[in-house]
Amino acid sequence: MAADRNSSEQKILDWLGTQHGAMLALLETLVNTDSGSYDKPGVDAVGGHIRSFLLGHGIASEVTPDVQFGDAISATVGRGGGSNRPILLMGHRDTVFPKGEPTRRPFKVEGDRAYGPGVADMKAGLVMNCFVLAAIQQFGGAPAPVMALFTGDEEIGSPFSRKVIEAHARAARVCFNSEPGRGRGAAVTGRKGGVFMRFEITGKAAHSGANFEVGISAINELAHKILALSALSDPKNGITLNVGVVSGGQTVNTVAPWAKGEVDLRFITPDQRNDTFAKIEAIMAKSFVPGTSARLEITGEFLPLVETDEGKALYEHYAASLKALGVTDTSALFTGGCADSGFASAAGTPTICAVGPVGGRAHSPDEYLEIDTLVPRAKALALAVLRLSAGN
Repeated sequence: MAADRNSSEQKILDWLGTQHGAMLALLETLVNTDSGSYDKPGVDAVGGHIRSFLLGHGIASEVTPDVQFGDAISATVGRGGGSNRPILLMGHRDTVFPKGEPTRRPFKVEGDRAYGPGVADMKAGLVMNCFVLAAIQQFGGAPAPVMALFTGDEEIGSPFSRKVIEAHARAARVCFNSEPGRGRGAAVTGRKGGVFMRFEITGKAAHSGANFEVGISAINELAHKILALSALSDPKNGITLNVGVVSGGQTVNTVAPWAKGEVDLRFITPDQRNDTFAKIEAIMAKSFVPGTSARLEITGEFLPLVETDEGKALYEHYAASLKALGVTDTSALFTGGCADSGFASAAGTPTICAVGPVGGRAHSPDEYLEIDTLVPRAKALALAVLRLSAGN
């Protein structure tokens, strides 16, 4: 059995070593396909490209549909080996960019970097997962079934995919989330959670010259609430609140009858989330300007990827695979960014994140991918999967 596994390992590593050009070709196709989170046809078109690639390698896929957001796609290989609890690979197909962005700045390679919307976050990770599945389908060697889950709404908090992720994670033995890598030998073992909120304030309109005193300014109330929300930030302990979007008012000569804002809360532990959210609700219930009222709504939420002993052990296992491939400088990182890995971890599954190819400047026109990390990161993930013990 060990000899068979070693043979499969070498065949997989050798095959992946020949796939750089094919990986870039699939990456170009995915990047040049529009897939903003609210563009369901586009997100599903990316899913179609992935399903076609998998089918070309003899891998069937299953679709969990949704009417509003991109469908969830899953594919499993290596059904016949060892434990019947699958090894889960995850990635999301949606991006943050508006419709038409790939037309305005399509995929391109300059030197050792590739550019384009979503090239690192996280279409390169999707490509990597596809090729790891294809390698295991062709050469075997996995100690358990390997399932890849391709979701379509991560950038907005996975309103549809969260339940799908949690269900697959509960059934899995471990989870690798292929968000962009943070360095040649780094991966993420801890992430903040986040809550996206919207609040609306109601005041009373009045002519700002003739009847100023009968008006009730929603904008003034908004200003008070912003200051009160900002005072809840505690960066040293990992809690931050950012009011990132505001609007309000009717005309310059009218006391503002309405105002609204959007808030991003980040935290490390569920207790921090609950305590801070209770304070936010109290701020919304209080009228700093008499006569105003406010309504608060959660528009999206990520659970934190809490660092656990099991997660750290999984990282050490992954780091050992990197070291076996000659990467000696490895490190486990904590980041303030949110990801679907928090949902998998909260389901009780040992999880690590950012095992994808290395990139940077995500969510910006300068987003890039270091193309010479495509194959090495695929090899490291494949080796980590193959070297998990059987029967857990």
